[in-house]
Amino acid sequence: YRRPHAKEARLSEFNQTERKAMLGSYTKVLFVRDPFHRLIATFLQGMGISPSFSSFVQEVLDSGMRNGSVAWKPLVSLCRPCLVRYDYVVMFGFLRQELGHLLRRAGLPAGSLLPELTDSQVQWTYRWLSEQMFSELSAHQKKQLSHFYRWDLAAFPFPSSFLSD
Repeated sequence: YRRPHAKEARLSEFNQTERKAMLGSYTKVLFVRDPFHRLIATFLQGMGISPSFSSFVQEVLDSGMRNGSVAWKPLVSLCRPCLVRYDYVVMFGFLRQELGHLLRRAGLPAGSLLPELTDSQVQWTYRWLSEQMFSELSAHQKKQLSHFYRWDLAAFPFPSSFLSD
């Protein structure tokens, strides 16, 4: 989609006709990750100043939707899956399998372009980390997190998410 003299703009800044034309001209790929895994990764990367995972989660919950960081905001508030019809949704933890399929559909040689990903190791590691981190949270925090990410959990299949329980 070409727009003359276009500066960088948000999708919401285009009118409905322009949005439809623009979105129709691209292959739209959405990469999603279990929201609890996103929280763990953010905490481990030191993006929160909290000394413990429990206090970091409390910061996230206290910041809410408006003041929250992109690193932990619910995905549905960032990518608008109800408004944008994505052609592909790629789940973190199945990257090698799904990226291979996506590259083949695009007519690219999938095998040579993919990094060495060991999805099963990633899944096992996050399962173990999730168990450890989830045990640090109070029952109230667990309930609040499930509520905070309820739309992500409804929109995307995270069957083994600790927040689904």
